[in-house]
Amino acid sequence: MTIRQQLRVTFIGGGNMAAALINGLVGRFTPAAYISVIDVNPQTLQQLSQQFGVTVDCSVANAVADCDILILAVKPQQMTPVLQDVAALLQHQLVISIAAGIRTAELSAGLLGYTAIVRAMPNMPALIGRGMTGMFAMPGASAEQQLHADTIMGSVGKTLWLKAEQSLDAVTGVSGSGPAFVFYFIEALQKAALEVGLNATESKLLALETVAGAAQLALQSDDEVALLRERVTSKGGTTFAGLNRLQQDDFCAVIARAVKAATNRSKELGDTS
Repeated sequence: MTIRQQLRVTFIGGGNMAAALINGLVGRFTPAAYISVIDVNPQTLQQLSQQFGVTVDCSVANAVADCDILILAVKPQQMTPVLQDVAALLQHQLVISIAAGIRTAELSAGLLGYTAIVRAMPNMPALIGRGMTGMFAMPGASAEQQLHADTIMGSVGKTLWLKAEQSLDAVTGVSGSGPAFVFYFIEALQKAALEVGLNATESKLLALETVAGAAQLALQSDDEVALLRERVTSKGGTTFAGLNRLQQDDFCAVIARAVKAATNRSKELGDTS
């Protein structure tokens, strides 16, 4: 589904994730002239205007009152004053929040009980159109509005709708924090390549392309990842020796502990926000 051409979208916050979403929307789902951006940084606004042709010289009141979809793309610590500024302006708009850790109950309370709200948790690869976004809708968001939200977040990657909002903490632990875990693995693989005699250029190329290629193969294959792993692993061979070392060092348990730590931290931030 695509957004109808007449729908107007307003972003409050013009950071990297907002820019990625604008890039995904402009010219494909809605005209640039129908997108407004509000940000405290004039340089950010100038850059977005020049790059995408969106409207930036607008008042909060007009931009919010005239839009159909309001996207809250500010940092969590900036959310309270933003909610205060827009609460009285909402009538029919769909509100999408991409701020980490702020639950829909808190958003709704800050918006004077408004419930046409979707909370989205995108991750860093959204910056290149390969994001993974977990999503949860309050009952006040209509089916049509949820489809609009899905289209917007789908413009930068894949979406996953969740029935329970608390599952967004697990999404944060897996896909939100996961890219950093993958980058750390790439760093480790690159460092190990240096230690076995390859130079820096060779180590970087081999580490990056190995991870990228393996991930792409897993995406395109109908087979389970475990089966793909088994196909690379000949008993008694080189891969077998390396995997055996990982198993002895409890590699899976280390990853599980990292995901659980990130998930628990997400819960703590939600409880204290």
